[in-house]
Amino acid sequence: MRILGHYVSRRILALVGLELVAIYIALYLSLALFALSLGPIDPWMPELLIAVGVVLFAVMLVGLYEQECLAAFSLRSAVLRLGGALVLAGGALAIYGVLTASSVLTPTIVGGGAVILLASLTAERSLFRGLSETDAFKRRVLVLGTGSRARSLEMRHAGPGVGDTTYQVVGYVATERETDRLVDQQRLWVLDDKTNLLDVARSLRVEEIVVGMRERRENLPVNQLLECKLNGIRITDLSTFFEREDRQLQLDGINTSWLVFGEGFRQYWPRTVVKRSFDLVASTALLVATLPVMLLTAIAIKLDSPGPVLYWQTRVGQGNTPFEICKFRSMRSDAEGDGVARWASGDDDRITRVGRVIRKLRIDELPQIINVFQGRMSFVGPRPERPVFVEQLSEEIPYFLARHSIRPGITGWAQVRYAYGASVEDARQKLQYDLYYVKNHSLFMDLMILFETVRVVLFGRGAR
Repeated sequence: MRILGHYVSRRILALVGLELVAIYIALYLSLALFALSLGPIDPWMPELLIAVGVVLFAVMLVGLYEQECLAAFSLRSAVLRLGGALVLAGGALAIYGVLTASSVLTPTIVGGGAVILLASLTAERSLFRGLSETDAFKRRVLVLGTGSRARSLEMRHAGPGVGDTTYQVVGYVATERETDRLVDQQRLWVLDDKTNLLDVARSLRVEEIVVGMRERRENLPVNQLLECKLNGIRITDLSTFFEREDRQLQLDGINTSWLVFGEGFRQYWPRTVVKRSFDLVASTALLVATLPVMLLTAIAIKLDSPGPVLYWQTRVGQGNTPFEICKFRSMRSDAEGDGVARWASGDDDRITRVGRVIRKLRIDELPQIINVFQGRMSFVGPRPERPVFVEQLSEEIPYFLARHSIRPGITGWAQVRYAYGASVEDARQKLQYDLYYVKNHSLFMDLMILFETVRVVLFGRGAR
């Protein structure tokens, strides 16, 4: 499902809705059981609704609505994560109950509610996982094409825990001119005078046809595809399919014409004004909130190793324009004394003791608020690279410079979806997420990325 330009999994939306109801019922029962002196419980009691929101936020914060979490589901992991979420939510609600004398959220009610929630959400999530993984709840997909691109739909989730497998490939269709037949022959149909695409789709009860043909010139059955569409069957290009399923633009599947004629990549002034206003408000608030942390960090860096506290480095920004990025120094002052630019590695001996801590917690990025104030950067956007790497990567990776069509960011879609990059291949993988953001960015997506960033910082995923 597409919400304000961003694709959101229907399966995850269904799970959120289901657990919202489950959390409400569990907390209502907790009040009914442990607060008998209150009499009948008002279903719209403000504290009850607040508690539901706090618990749902905590469940989101520990990553229980990530596609990877659903794909690699295990009962033990679910119980541990739910337990962690309920500890966070219970602690917040218990503090609220202590500070508010008239609150009904006593420690007994909060503790009882946590036990009920843990049992009910664990059972509900196990049941949901079992039902949603059955073929009956998966979208039935027919692939037009039989080459390597067509086969990639099933290769995408060939291994355990690699995606949100919400679809089932029920068959492949080849035209008479296709010579590459790399798919399962038992599910293969060939279009000819006796075989029609609509008949094949109806016989297989298909909901969507994905066009995965590499060579379409004089080979694409346009009229038959139109007939299927007019009869209620969704027709999707392979590049759009992967954009929807993986929230990235696969470089192997896109071409210039798809980028030109497809939706997205709109740079219009209302969005620019909203994004800039959001950057100014958010950066001001963050500067005030993190000022004590930055002062302590500056003192720690100064005591830990000789050299300046702040580190200025040339990066490439919007319109391929160089600018100076500001960060806390996390490496020795002679880290590149030989003048050779290098990516940081996981066991990089150039990183100082304080540097390892502030990199892990992403505190080294906080001074970039200065760049946001200057208008050189945004809070959310593709991470800016150094000129030497931009020159190298733009030669080796197609469409790399497209990421410079908007302001770079302190955090971004690639940062929350992919681990720290330290090679050309990592840069290629991250570019696929950056292109998705450039194509679909909106205030809604920016808020989602900021929420994900908070979670990444708390759990240290991907930091070096």
